[in-house]
Formats: sequence, structure tokens, C-alpha cells
Amino acid sequence: MQLIDKALKENKSSILLVPEISLTPQTVNRFIARFGKEKIAVLHSKLSVGERYDQWHKINEGKAKIIIGARSAIFAPVKDLGIVIIDEEHDSSYKSEMSPRYDAKEVARYICKNGNIPLVLGSATPDIDTYYKAKNEEIMLLELSKRANEAKLPDIDIIDLRLELAKGNKSMISTRLYEEIEKNLKEKKQTILYLNRRGFSTFVMCRNCGYTVKCKNCNINLTYHSNKNKLKCHYCGYEENIVKECPECGSNQIRYFGTGTQKLEYEINKIFPNASTIRMDVDTVSKKNSHEQVLEKFKNENIDILIGTQMVVKGHHFPNVTLVGVIAADGSLNIDDFRANERTFQILTQVARTSRKRKRKGKSNNTNIQSRQL
Repeated sequence: MQLIDKALKENKSSILLVPEISLTPQTVNRFIARFGKEKIAVLHSKLSVGERYDQWHKINEGKAKIIIGARSAIFAPVKDLGIVIIDEEHDSSYKSEMSPRYDAKEVARYICKNGNIPLVLGSATPDIDTYYKAKNEEIMLLELSKRANEAKLPDIDIIDLRLELAKGNKSMISTRLYEEIEKNLKEKKQTILYLNRRGFSTFVMCRNCGYTVKCKNCNINLTYHSNKNKLKCHYCGYEENIVKECPECGSNQIRYFGTGTQKLEYEINKIFPNASTIRMDVDTVSKKNSHEQVLEKFKNENIDILIGTQMVVKGHHFPNVTLVGVIAADGSLNIDDFRANERTFQILTQVARTSRKRKRKGKSNNTNIQSRQL
């Protein structure tokens, strides 16, 4: 904000990129409080065509001096650009995997190099490439040695689910996490449960011959969604009805395996019937402004438990959240990405930083990480 304020005093414009659309509303509110609404324009994919047109012209005519948005905001028609800031620069969402394919960070570097404009990349868990360049003095390294408001990092417990299974606990919620959630409910504190899988069951398999139901377009496992009673591909959006008989051997031994956020929500409602819950994943935030509505509802209505994918643990500030549970934390180690270890470290570190309030006397923030491999 100080850098942007300096740019404004020099009659220059600024671009601030954030990785998730869900982060944009709270960021915009902070900037409006300091700089006023007239100077700010917002650009992201959830805007209607008319809204995008209005924002675009506001920027093009020089009325908006601060542009905030997701990756596409880097292409805003800014005049007299003074600085570009990319928050959570390590985030993979800055790369567009749909046409036209581009990396917002690379576009920003090109723009800033050509215009001799400063580029600020911010992250608590920087991309290894970026950190390597900083260590080799290709770019300047600036480090923050203290957290905001002198906040303390939470206590972190790693729970081995193999030991839970040996004790007879077949639930996806460990005994320790159950106790911590129960304690939070009694103390009227909020909990976030993070599981980076949406849907109810992550794959459907025939127990007789081993056949798994796959997408006819992408050849990957279809995920079962209980709310629609459909099998869905999370890559291309292909849907089909549930399978009752195996198309390979004709057996009716079709079983649903794996866990998604829908199933987690179902189990939490069963274990804690009096707790209020809300879910945040691609399935629940597909409508316009739904990101903001879910987050505002969780914060303002003091809902007990927020369940969701990685969008629930990216840069939010919930003062009443004192417990974060990570379900199947080691799952992301097995994704088809040579950076799987780096990505897992980044997301788990971001999870641990979700509650940023000052540590109260006698109260501690806690992150409970459940895994089989970590």
C-alpha cells in the first residue's frame, strides 16, 4: 500500500495481482478504505461483460489508478504504469492453462523490463525459481523477519492415520482432530477443514475385475458428486449417470472409493450434528459473487466449520479461527507434477498461517495435519 501510495503521488498507476478471485473482495475493501472507490478498478473472470467493459474503460480513460485482479488484470490498458505487485507469487494459478496460454508473472516481467518499472513479487513460500534468482542477486531479496501484529505461528500436530486405523478408527477424522473440533465448538471458536479434493468419492471401481470409470475425453477417473448423483470429470466437465453394473464384466460389485469435500461435509454433519457448516469449492462457488458470499457468511454469521479445497486457505483473515485441520495432507505428494513436493510444502505452510491474529493468553492456534506418508 505504501508503494502504491508513492506511485499515486507521482501520478502513476499500479497493478496488484492476487491468485484467487475469492481473495479479491477483501483486498479491494482494504484498498477502498485507504484510497477511495473512484481510484480503484477490479478485473477478473467472474465479472459480467458489461462490468468488465465499464472497468476497462475506467482504466483506459485514466480514471482508475489502482488495478486489482486475478492474472488477466496484467493486460489492463494502464497508462503511466508505475509499479506491478504480484501477491502470493508462487501460486500456480498465475499460469493460464486455457487458450490463450500465458504466465502472468512472465508478462509482468516483460512489461516492467521494457518500461523500467519496479516489479514486486511477494510470498511467504516463494517459488524455488524466484528464490534462486534472489539468492543469486539476479533480483533483490527483501525479507520480513516478523509477522503482522506480532502474531505467533500455530502449534502443529502431525497425525499418522495408519496408527488411527490400527486403533480401529476408520473415519477420516482422527481422534485428536475430533477432540480439538469438539473443544472449539464448546468455546464458540471457528474451524477450517482443508481437503484438496472436491466431490463425494474420487473414483468408482468394480471390485470384481478392477475396472474404473473414466472420462471418455480425458481418460482420467470420474468423480462421484452426491448432490447431482452424477459422475463428473474435473478437467473437461463431462458428466454421466452413475454406474450400477460393470460394463466390462457385468458385475454389480461397483464401489465408490476416496474422499472429497462433499463426503467430508457429510461425515462432519454426522459426527457433529449440532455444528453449523459451510462448504467452499468449485461446485459451491460457480455463481457470480458466490466466493464473497460464502466467506462473508462464514465470518459474519459465525459458522462453526468451513470445509473446502485450497481456496479456503489462501490469504484469508478470520480472527475467530483457532483450528485448521488438513485431511489427507500427503495426497498432493502423488499428483502428476515434478514439483509435487514443493507444492505440498507451500500449501501446508500457507495453511499453518491461516489464522493471523495475535496469540491470546491461554489460547493457542492449532494446525492439525493428518497424513499417511508425511
